[in-house]
Amino acid sequence: MEKYIPVLRETKLFAGVGDEEIASMLSCLGARLQNYKKGEYVLREGERLSDILVLAEGKLHIQRDDYWGNRNILGQIGVGEIFGEAYVAPESGNLLNDVIAVEDSAVFFFDVKRVITTCSSACRFHTMVVQNLFYNISEKNRSLVQKLGCISRRTTREKLIAYLSSEAKKQNSANITIPFNRQQLADYLSVDRSAMSSELSRMRREGLLEFERNRFRLL
Repeated sequence: MEKYIPVLRETKLFAGVGDEEIASMLSCLGARLQNYKKGEYVLREGERLSDILVLAEGKLHIQRDDYWGNRNILGQIGVGEIFGEAYVAPESGNLLNDVIAVEDSAVFFFDVKRVITTCSSACRFHTMVVQNLFYNISEKNRSLVQKLGCISRRTTREKLIAYLSSEAKKQNSANITIPFNRQQLADYLSVDRSAMSSELSRMRREGLLEFERNRFRLL
């Protein structure tokens, strides 16, 4: 676990907490580390969850498959991101989605009861972790609203414009790199891949954008 302490220091959960304090808090928070190979499931739909998770290495996708195997990518989890917190409340129910490793990954599990209950010494660093968790949940709610703003558009073009525009604002540049390949982007926007690729080609011919793989330039 110790080799990932520098990674944890850069996460939103441990923002403002030093390496020595993080090392001493790992046992207090009931931390355990689990490794996953590419393609393995970290979490499965229908499971119960009592931990808050932090990705220490690799990349994960939150996804849902319907009865016929159609896949919808709901989001991507990068190194340092927190996930699973939406399902740890006693009445939150079972997981509604799968979480799968799209690269070899390492995940920290933190016992939610230990996270939200400060230790007997009531150290200020534990209090900071609880505060950071609250801020992270707030930020995720904003991101969810942003995605709903994209996929609620009527046409494939409108969805693409909404998504690429939001990424340009987030990256503060007209030259952006997105975290999805073509199929993953289609799954994220809930559109047909062929239709989306055709629309992107039309937008390029019309001079709206240029692209190569997952790099885009908005014109």
